[in-house]
Amino acid sequence: MQWEEMLISAVSSFAITIILMPFIIGYFRTKQLGQTTREEGPTWHEVKTGTPTMGGVVFLISASATIIWTAIWQNAFTVSLGLLVFILMLYGLLGFLDDYIKLIKKRNLGLTSAQKFIGQVVGGALFYIVYRMQGLPSELNLFGLADVNLGWFYGIVIIFWLVGFSNAVNLTDGLDGLATGTSIIAYSAYAIIALHQEQIDVLIFCLAVIGGLIGFLGFNKKPARIFMGDVGSLALGGGLAAVSVLLHQEWTLLLIGLIFIVETLSVILQVGSVKLRNKRVFKMAPIHHHFEMSGWSEWRIVITFWTIGLLMALIALWIVL
Repeated sequence: MQWEEMLISAVSSFAITIILMPFIIGYFRTKQLGQTTREEGPTWHEVKTGTPTMGGVVFLISASATIIWTAIWQNAFTVSLGLLVFILMLYGLLGFLDDYIKLIKKRNLGLTSAQKFIGQVVGGALFYIVYRMQGLPSELNLFGLADVNLGWFYGIVIIFWLVGFSNAVNLTDGLDGLATGTSIIAYSAYAIIALHQEQIDVLIFCLAVIGGLIGFLGFNKKPARIFMGDVGSLALGGGLAAVSVLLHQEWTLLLIGLIFIVETLSVILQVGSVKLRNKRVFKMAPIHHHFEMSGWSEWRIVITFWTIGLLMALIALWIVL
């Protein structure tokens, strides 16, 4: 597979996204299907109320369509690629249902946490079952130093990884372009690892997602014309975790996905502190809102987080390659 053929995957997904997105934005505005700002959120976010959401539907469609035709063209459709598309679409469907309920009822509540969690766990379990049926390894790569055979417990690790990072990217999606940019960086890092390992199927997947996200970023950067919604963020996080598993580089997500981890930990610490001490650790969680409340501009936060994500990705690549 030549460089030109590799890039076609990203270009195709990018092109489909930028062609479809204006129509989707126009349709959502006509139907008044816009975001409802959280009442406890920063007051200056009220201007975002009414901005169309569920934009993730477009880059998921563009990425999936591109993955299918590129895999057929390159004769690279494998079970691993099917697993990646399965997780992307299943977690995207959970997010779609969540967004749909929010929009129809005009409130920032969708599926219950339990409903989403069950769906994510079932998806992770199915991923592991097919993964093992293909005879793929059950060893966990520990920081590139050693492989530890976990047996059936590896399934628990995979489910935790998929569910955890799906929700982590979802929590990160709170500022214009934040989750989009950090996801582009993360998927790009794994595309390089996939290329290094000559796993063309995983490479096709990563490039298709990257192309769709770059196209989406043009509409999602500040001031955002559309948000990705849970349909996009849940799918992106699940996809990232699945890619790290199939590349046998699970641990790298601790670096490549550091921003997502910090965002999640900030929420856990905030909730735990309020319940146990009745005191807040941060002015507001997730942590990007803490910096907002501290006077940072939205662009400053986004660029800073992108930069940290890029540095962590480069460190991970330096270690792996």
